[in-house]
Parts: sequence; structure tokens; C-alpha cells
Amino acid sequence: MSANGNGAVEAVKDTIYRSCLLLDEEKWSDWLDLCDDGFQYSIKAWSPEINYDMTYFSADHKHLSTMTEQLPKHNTDHSPLKRHSTVYTVDVDKDGKTATAITSLVVYQNMLDGETSHLDSGENHLFLVGKYMDKLKIENGQAKFLEREVRLETRRLDKGSHWPI
Repeated sequence: MSANGNGAVEAVKDTIYRSCLLLDEEKWSDWLDLCDDGFQYSIKAWSPEINYDMTYFSADHKHLSTMTEQLPKHNTDHSPLKRHSTVYTVDVDKDGKTATAITSLVVYQNMLDGETSHLDSGENHLFLVGKYMDKLKIENGQAKFLEREVRLETRRLDKGSHWPI
């Protein structure tokens, strides 16, 4: 791989890891700044019971922008989520203008209010496991998301968890 290709790989990894930090901090508009105006986002999981792909959520950049502006007004569980991610693969297209990446994702939740019967306040628990399946564009040494599919292994999400994963 050329030095330019290595730079593209690092730009993609930086954007993915930076996105996790911004989502952890609930900096929605900063996270959306990492996304192209044509960005497409979805959360999906395979259901072996119905032998079908389930879509929990699907939106474009405009819809996500409107949704994230409204999040502070929603009745949500305010127990923070923390993402642990590891970029497995980054494949840069031959033209160097786009790349795809697969990232392992584990999300933990720190319980704040102790309302969940089996968890006490301050206790952490595993919230979900999955992967990010990303497509990014690369311009001027920077990577921006074109598409993100959050591919869940966890198929049961808690109430009030309607923020971007």
C-alpha cells in the first residue's frame, strides 16, 4: 500500500474513533460534522426466528440532525453509554476517494438512577454488542462518513435508548 493509502487508512480510523468519543459525550452536531450531507444511517440485526433482517432505525443526515436537536427534550434514560471500538479492517478503493471499514463495537451503560431492578446506581452493564459497517469518502486527507450500518448482535434494546449508537 502506498504512503497515500496508509494516510487514508489512518484518516478513516481517526474518524471512526473520533465518532465514538463524540457519541459518548453526546455531542450530536459535532458527530454529524463527521458525516457527509448525503449520509445514510441504519441500525439492523438478523433475526434467526423469522429468518429476516430487522431494521430498528434508518435515517439520512437531515433526519438525524432534526432528531438529535430534539434529544434533550425527550424522556430518555440519562445513564451514559460508553463505546469500546476496534477497527478490524479498512479497505481503500483504488482511486483513494472512498473506503469501507468494519469495526467491532461494545457499548457499556453506567446506571445512574438504579431504576433497573437488577442493577444498582453506579453499576456498569453491557448494553449492546455489534459492528459498524462504514463507507467513507476521503478528501484532502480527511475522511467523512457516507454510510453507517450498525449491525447488532444484541436484539433487545432498552426503552429510552433512541439516540444514535
